[in-house]
Amino acid sequence: MDKLTAIQTFLRVAELESFTQAADSLNLPKASVTARVQFLESLLGTKILRRTTRVVQLTTEGSAFVERCKNLLVDFEEAENMFRLDTQIAGKIRVDMIVPLARDFVIPQLGKFLDRYPEIEIEFSSTDHRVDLIKDSIDCVVRSGNYKAKGLIEKELGEMRVVNVASPAYIKKYGIPKKLEDLKNHKLIHFVPTLGSPPEGFEYSDGEKYREVKMTSLITVNTIDSYKAACLAGLGICQNPLIGVAKELKSGRLIELLPRLQAAPMPIKLVYVERKILSPRLRVFLEWLEPILHEYLKQD
Repeated sequence: MDKLTAIQTFLRVAELESFTQAADSLNLPKASVTARVQFLESLLGTKILRRTTRVVQLTTEGSAFVERCKNLLVDFEEAENMFRLDTQIAGKIRVDMIVPLARDFVIPQLGKFLDRYPEIEIEFSSTDHRVDLIKDSIDCVVRSGNYKAKGLIEKELGEMRVVNVASPAYIKKYGIPKKLEDLKNHKLIHFVPTLGSPPEGFEYSDGEKYREVKMTSLITVNTIDSYKAACLAGLGICQNPLIGVAKELKSGRLIELLPRLQAAPMPIKLVYVERKILSPRLRVFLEWLEPILHEYLKQD
């Protein structure tokens, strides 16, 4: 039996945690998938998957083996693509970035990239939460914040200015805060990565460092789209990157408040797994994506 094929099958079972789903995705009989995994286990002399009536899980040995397999497949694909022309570069790229950036700026331009590299397939994960590149098999991430994890490359592309905004309906009800002390009579829309996490306050600079003022809230959200929607609905003040609310400010649907008390700018970073040689498909994608992101940041 082909070892490479067996490894690819094992990775699909591990990813989906199901022999049946893996078989369906690979268009194979379930018996063939089982046979390939058993072939690997026989070669290794150990169990790499734990099967129960409800779920399939990696054993301790399987968890270690799956990471080696992922690296092995990347190395194999790099060698396979080494002498191909750009238009022949093939394979799948998994990308994660915040929803507004993906929806409004990157995906609308993606057709040009895929026309140039028709053998590349893109898998987009557009979330508002931090992802684990290695565990989730993500090739690259575009995020604000700090990863600083071993085995990752972080490339800072620029910063997004953060502004304080509220809707006309909110201002009609609560008035316009003129100074920091006025915030005790106002509401802040709380944003948390996970519901139940302690919310942050209103951030501002005192000229030396950034501080926070705790504020009451009517609503707590955990997605960027919900954050802006709550603000537009008049449920409180939000501190949002200018890029994300520029259209609403221009149209008057949102109004800037306390312009001298702004939160720290948000750095935007391109993050990918450190390797001696980037796979050709990721290399050409990053070369295409980076100027796109620089153009996005120029809107600020």
